[in-house]
Amino acid sequence: MNGLSLFKRASRAFDDYPSLAKLIVVCTVSGGGYVAYADANSSNGAHAVAPPVSEIRKKKVVVIGTGWAGTSFLKKLNNPSYDVQVISPRNYFAFTPLLPSVTCGTVEARSIVEPIRSIVKKKSVSVSYCEAECFKIDAENKKVYCRPNPDSSMNGKEEFAVDYDYLVIAMGARPNTFNTPGVVEHCNFLKEVEDAQRIRRSVIDSFERASLPTLSDEERKRILHFVVVGGGPTGVEFAAELHDFVNDDLVKLYPAAKDFVQITILEAADHILNMFDKRITDFAEKKFHRDGIDVKLGSMVVKVSDKEISTKARGNGGEITAMPYGMVVWSTGIGTHPVIRSFMQQIGQTNRRALATDEWLRVEGCNSIYALGDCATINQRKVMEDIAAIFKKADKDNSGTLTVKEFQEVIDDICERYPQVELYLKNKKMRDIADLLKMAKGDVAKEAIELNIEEFKKALSEVDSQMKNLPATAQVAAQQGTYLANCFNRMEEAEKNPEGPIRFREEGRHRFRPFRYKHLGQFAPLGGEQTAAQLPGDWVSIGHSSQWLWYSVYASKLVSWRTRALVITDWTRRFVFGRDSSRI
Repeated sequence: MNGLSLFKRASRAFDDYPSLAKLIVVCTVSGGGYVAYADANSSNGAHAVAPPVSEIRKKKVVVIGTGWAGTSFLKKLNNPSYDVQVISPRNYFAFTPLLPSVTCGTVEARSIVEPIRSIVKKKSVSVSYCEAECFKIDAENKKVYCRPNPDSSMNGKEEFAVDYDYLVIAMGARPNTFNTPGVVEHCNFLKEVEDAQRIRRSVIDSFERASLPTLSDEERKRILHFVVVGGGPTGVEFAAELHDFVNDDLVKLYPAAKDFVQITILEAADHILNMFDKRITDFAEKKFHRDGIDVKLGSMVVKVSDKEISTKARGNGGEITAMPYGMVVWSTGIGTHPVIRSFMQQIGQTNRRALATDEWLRVEGCNSIYALGDCATINQRKVMEDIAAIFKKADKDNSGTLTVKEFQEVIDDICERYPQVELYLKNKKMRDIADLLKMAKGDVAKEAIELNIEEFKKALSEVDSQMKNLPATAQVAAQQGTYLANCFNRMEEAEKNPEGPIRFREEGRHRFRPFRYKHLGQFAPLGGEQTAAQLPGDWVSIGHSSQWLWYSVYASKLVSWRTRALVITDWTRRFVFGRDSSRI
């Protein structure tokens, strides 16, 4: 009773004196209890509680796109001082190198995708995702304007704006049609998972329609004519997958259609797989000829109708011919998204195919905006643009001449800032920078080399010829995403302790080392369990052993253990039971 009375008096005291609110902490120790209380707003200084420390505002990072570049950035970002907002019309990452396999049922679509939320859910960084598409970038006010995915129930009517401190543009690119009439209306593309599923249904539809008894042989031949426009890796791999699908699986189910199937590759250049070693190009063309795949080189498509595709030959006076077809897959390179083109006009980057960035992937003229992947291209600075600044920085004694010793003290920074210098030395088989300087000075001893500004310009005059744009591949995009995430992870540290090369036009050093692409090799599956591999060191391998190397590399590059298990299961199922020919 006394305990209850004490509790009532204490309760009444809290009600009568609300200004003396108490903070009660109950700690249970060894079955007993300890109650502590203190004034929240004590009038005397002895018991006053320090005001709460205001929470440090996190930098808002908006990432547009969930492709190779954007996903690699999200996976590697681990600095908790950022608040990340991801915006993309697709809520998953797709392993695009296996899209040709999806078109023919070698691999199922579900096996090569991983939800973005699953990828980022265990990260220490605060990441949120919004299924929407960005239709406008406002660099001046640091906003991106978005609308819901057109496939959603809102039909894209509810537009909204998102503020940012840093913007990472990684929205990729769209197929390049070169404004060829009829391409958009009648051709299939192979950029997204939905494209691969659509092609798969179209292939099965073609065989089902060709099996109808009311058709003439001429019409069957047209329906079963599959045309691939573009002899790059995607087009070649799809043609090889389709050939295997037809000969290994479909002819058993549609035996009457076997004699009517035709696969044609149209390539405007002189060879297919131009980016590969000539040994691979020659092998691929000969193999396709043996397999019955018709490769038409020097054929530029000028028009596509609902039943015919017209090409213009580079020779024969530019003769235009038309051929009937049943299905066309268009794979001729990439073009610019309208929102990127609009943004480029806004910031004065007209007459470009992609956003120009510096070597740190920062959009030129926009300090807080980065662009990577297929939507961007690195605008590597030329040595000759900075030749006077380089000479002045190297000439520490201000003598007006440059010795080998002075130049060697800055050569590492020069090669890091201008990678074309190192490439030039390598291609010219020069041992060191002294050999390059001797070319401008003549036959003198190494110790006696001393160049003035004009001789220095002459020595480096051909260096910029080694500059090349990076290919628009998944490998480049993934490395860029990883690089940029590492920069963001070390942003505060690099501000205090810069780790990049010397600033030749200014004082100090750059915060980070520039992005450098490391080529790890490339594959070209050619069908029949044969793959061509071109790896670093000019190593070329073609055949069945390369196919198994392709299996192992691609399986290891998949984004999760779930997708690895599913893809390996699909490959095993195909070996045992063949490909699925259901139209689903």
